[in-house]
Amino acid sequence: MHFLPEELDDYVVAHSEAEPELLQQLTRETYQKILQPIMLSGSYQGRVLSMISKLKQPKTILELGTFTGYATLCLAEGLQKDGEIHTIDINEELEDFQRKYFDKSAYGHQIFQHLGDALDIIPKLDKTFDLIFIDADKPNYVNYFHLIIDKLNPGGIILSDNVLWHGKVVEPLDPKDVSTKAVLDYNTLLKEDPRIETVLLPIRDGLTISRKL
Repeated sequence: MHFLPEELDDYVVAHSEAEPELLQQLTRETYQKILQPIMLSGSYQGRVLSMISKLKQPKTILELGTFTGYATLCLAEGLQKDGEIHTIDINEELEDFQRKYFDKSAYGHQIFQHLGDALDIIPKLDKTFDLIFIDADKPNYVNYFHLIIDKLNPGGIILSDNVLWHGKVVEPLDPKDVSTKAVLDYNTLLKEDPRIETVLLPIRDGLTISRKL
């Protein structure tokens, strides 16, 4: 997931904003207790998410894929004082872990957890959003896009994670590799959909910023 030489990557991290202590604690406990801790956004990408959110100053955020809540807390840093973030995850075993860290933060009262399949939950959310972060199961990225695009306010931002998919997007496609095919289709959709403008950033495993026109 790191495409820069290690020495240069270390320099980038060293000259970026430091990771808050609470997120350091969350990272340590995730690596100690939770399977697949590599799914964490990580300190550098977390600061990128925080910066984008602070620049946008959203009133409402939607996150697809909570995991242990690291990115949730990063995005919450940019919320307006009366704003809220709705985060969806299908793994009920992580719900209490997430809430523990949400409540330790200054944003606990602004974070609303939704447990279940995002494809079922999104249509039931009677809200529109200023910022949407997609970091869930890759085969459904295109489906998520079609569900959320009309819930995104004009000028709103979609952030899409893992769009380089470990570099597999430029390798010969294995016909059995459903996830890589889904990411390729999704990246094409973001580039060609006339309702948005998109730039793909080579940050960690790839982060796309799309703005609704």
